[in-house]
Amino acid sequence: MNEPVRQLSLVKGGHRYLFRYRPGNEADVIASFASLASDNNCDFDWFDAAVLSYQMGRRLEMELDELRS
Repeated sequence: MNEPVRQLSLVKGGHRYLFRYRPGNEADVIASFASLASDNNCDFDWFDAAVLSYQMGRRLEMELDELRS
């Protein structure tokens, strides 16, 4: 069965960061945020990581609320 692919994106300056992942792989995506944020050669910073992590969490929260209804 094909699981849906989720997507998060961030446009910052001249860069577009796009993260696609399958449900259940959220920890891997957050690890990618941390890796990018700790790279001094990358414009992606810890604030960006926090914003995208928050968005991911809100999406999961909304999906859980739908399942409870």
